[in-house]
Formats: sequence, structure tokens, C-alpha cells
Amino acid sequence: MTLNKFNLPDVGEGLTEAEIVSWKVKPGDTVAINDVLCEIETAKSLVELPSPFAGTVTELLVPEGVTVEVGTAIISVSDAVSGDPTPADVPLPALQESEPEPLLYGKLHQHQHTGPTASDGGAADGGLAGGPLVGSGPKADAVKRRPRKASTAAGGQDEAGVSAGSIAGQDEAGVSEGSITGGDGAGVSEGSITGQEKPTLGGAITGLVNKVLAKPPVRKIARDLGIDLADVIPTGARGEVTREDLVSYQAQRDAELDKADTFWGKSGRPQEQRIERIPVKGVRKATAKAMVDSAFSAPHVSIFVDVDASRTMEFVKRLKASRDFEGIKVSPLLILAKAVIWAAARNPSVNATWVDNPGGDSAEIHVKHFMNLGIAAATPRGLMVPNIKNAQDLSLKELALALNDLATTARAGKTQPAQMQGGTLTITNIGALGIDTGTPIINPGEVAIVAFGTIKQKPWVLDGEVIPRWITTLGGSFDHRVVDGDLSARFMADVAAILEEPALLLD
Repeated sequence: MTLNKFNLPDVGEGLTEAEIVSWKVKPGDTVAINDVLCEIETAKSLVELPSPFAGTVTELLVPEGVTVEVGTAIISVSDAVSGDPTPADVPLPALQESEPEPLLYGKLHQHQHTGPTASDGGAADGGLAGGPLVGSGPKADAVKRRPRKASTAAGGQDEAGVSAGSIAGQDEAGVSEGSITGGDGAGVSEGSITGQEKPTLGGAITGLVNKVLAKPPVRKIARDLGIDLADVIPTGARGEVTREDLVSYQAQRDAELDKADTFWGKSGRPQEQRIERIPVKGVRKATAKAMVDSAFSAPHVSIFVDVDASRTMEFVKRLKASRDFEGIKVSPLLILAKAVIWAAARNPSVNATWVDNPGGDSAEIHVKHFMNLGIAAATPRGLMVPNIKNAQDLSLKELALALNDLATTARAGKTQPAQMQGGTLTITNIGALGIDTGTPIINPGEVAIVAFGTIKQKPWVLDGEVIPRWITTLGGSFDHRVVDGDLSARFMADVAAILEEPALLLD
């Protein structure tokens, strides 16, 4: 009998270590080539490792929760069982195999994801937020639910973590510095839904409540746990809710329960015994280092602009009712994404990188003639900024699908390292959490980031009259070495112009 040991591979460029998050097999299990052995957390994301061997698991060499270096043996597998192929017979598989995706509308662009993803994010109606995609996790009403009503085409709100009444179409992903994170809800105040039925958090379109797909065993688990399947983000191949989706949802729901009554602990205990120590590792460790490097290497300058987004809200409402966008989550984040792409073409230096030459005596500015649009997503594993490759080539519908995919993947913890590399400009949808604006830190390797604030009805002077309008505040941070005050102002004014009049996109 031959014993094969599987060493931790480099699943990304330059990976040096990873944490064993969970084992999917145990000693004595029979595995085939490509069966998932475990999940690991790298500095970039959560990754599944498939088996390069067929046989019987003899020993798990590294326990869960332990971080090991690349090349360390993590599991041993005996010879293949009778009739199974051996490693000599079958080539070593790629680490993240998935079925090839069809090209969108014949374009060369191809989404880089391993599972369905989801949502846009920025205004009160649907975006990337879901707990902070900026946005992942159960929706705001997941723990204390109110009676659900069928939403109308005008008011369909996306699921993500939005305040119970925040409608107007902002996506969940309001990524605190980001993110992802993606979903809906952006922070519209509860009373700001004048005359509309409060939409269901499931995002029903044209008044119809979509039937949730799930197998009978999954439905039983949901009933036992008291989970409404409509609240769960599905990641199944056909859009169905899986057992893993329920586990992820329940874990996030438990983490979000109000523990204020027990948080402070017994006052009689010494203070040194009431300190919770949380190791900084994986994605959070990498993010912290990147943010420090960015903050202290790039001189940040921030500017803000208030925008009347009423016509954007009307446009989103029409898209939701359109047959062409049926079944697709649409929110103001989609319009903002298009606006950023359009404005960057008019002000190219915001879509660039500052590059120091070896020796530090000189530098170059690399202006990118393509847009890999990053969407910051706060997930339970920390901040992630996946990006949409060649976003400038996508139609409005294709961009909506890409935003939905990005958000769903981030919430499911399936974002791959390649999806977070090569970004050129980032959007952070903090509005999904009801925040007006902020001063985000630039993503390393970029020179600009736009913060999308909540969309609320406010008094606004129009043609000499004070009337209620949907108002949002945009915040932008820029690397002042590349983007000076004049350029940053022109760029933000162009973005604001599209939100005020989306029809400009037709020019």
C-alpha cells in the first residue's frame, strides 16, 4: 500500500500560508479525484481544495483553525480503492474547477466566479449590502421579521442588510469601506416610501412573490431552524437554496443577534478577565496591512457632493418593471457603476496606478485603458474588494448581472483570489447601511475610490420651490500625487451628472 501526502498548494499568486478552516472528510472516508477535501482561508479569500488522489483518507495532518505554510503536508491518502483511477492515471486537476460559463451576448468578457453571485448596491433599493455586501449575511429583518407583503414593481427592494424601512432601491452591498461588500436596501428612511407598499426583502418583481427553489431535506432543515427560505441567498447551480446556504445563514444570524444584555459580563470579575482576544489572520490581516500601506503611502484628499438622484430612482423603477430585466436585481448602484465608468473615460487619470521605479528616484503613472471595477464588500471573513473585469465593455444588463454575481459569490464566501486582483477603481456602497457618506481609503494599486451614500427623501429647492426629492451624497478619495483638486472635482461632477440625469448615458 502506498501512502500519498497532499501538500498545501499555492492557490494564488505568491501565497505563503493559509488557515485550514474546515475539513470535508475524515479518516476512513473514500475520496475520488476532485472531491473537496477542505476549505482554506488565504490572505485573499476562502478556497476549496480538491483531492489530487483517489483512495482512502488515513490521517488529517493539520487540525482546523491552524495556519500552515505552503508545501506543508495536510492530509494523507492511501492507494486508490479497487477500480478507481490512481494519480498516475489522471492528470492533476486545477484547484477550482467549475463548469465553463457561456459568454455573455457573444462578448469576449467572461465572469470569473465559481458560483452564482449577487447584487448591486448603493441606494435604498437594492445593492450590495447584506450585512455589511456590505452586504453579506441575513437581511435586516432576518431575526425579528415583520409580516411580509408582496412588493410592487415600483418598490421591489433587494434583500441585503437594509434597515427595515429603507427602500428606495439601494443595493445592499454597501460595503463599509467597502462592500460587497452587495445586496439591496440602501438606507432609505422608513417613512420615505410615500404611497408605495413596502417591498418584500426577497425582491419580488411586478407584485409576484417568486417561489424559492430548495430540495425537501433543505426545506425541513429550514423549518426546524425557523428560517424563511426567502431570506436566504441561494448559491445552487439552478438558483436553489442548498444545505450550505442554510448553515452560512444560520451562522451569520446567530452572530447578529442582540447580545447587549450579556456583553459586558459580570462586573465583579477583574477587568483583565473580561477581554476577548481575537487573532488577526487571513483576509482581515491582509486587509489591515493593505489599508495601512495605502493610507501612509498615498496622500489622500477627499471631496463630497450632494446629488438629486430622483431621476435615477425613476429609471431604476422602470428597469425593474422592464421585461428585459425580469429576474435581475436592479438598484441605483447599477447606475452609479455606469456613471463611474463614463466619468473615468472623460477623466482618465482617475483610472490609474502610481508606480515607483526601483531605487525610488523616479516614478510613473500608468493610466489604464480598461476598467476593472471593484465593489467593496464587507463579509464575515473581513473586507473584500472583488472587481468586474473589463466593465467598460458591458451593457447595462450585463453589468447588472455581473454586480449580482459578484455580491452572491462574496456572501457565499466563494470569491477567488483572481477576482480581487487587478482592480483599477473602487466603489464602496456605505449607503446600504444608512450612512450619508464617508472618507474611504483607496484600494492599494489604485488612485480613486467613490463612496455611495444612502438615498433619502429630503427637502430640495427646485425652480424656486422647496419639494421632496431623493437625495444622496457622494464621497470620493483620491491619491493627490495623481489626481489634483481640479481633476477630482471634474470627475465627481461627471458622476453626479449621470445620477441626476441617467439619459446622459445614451450620448
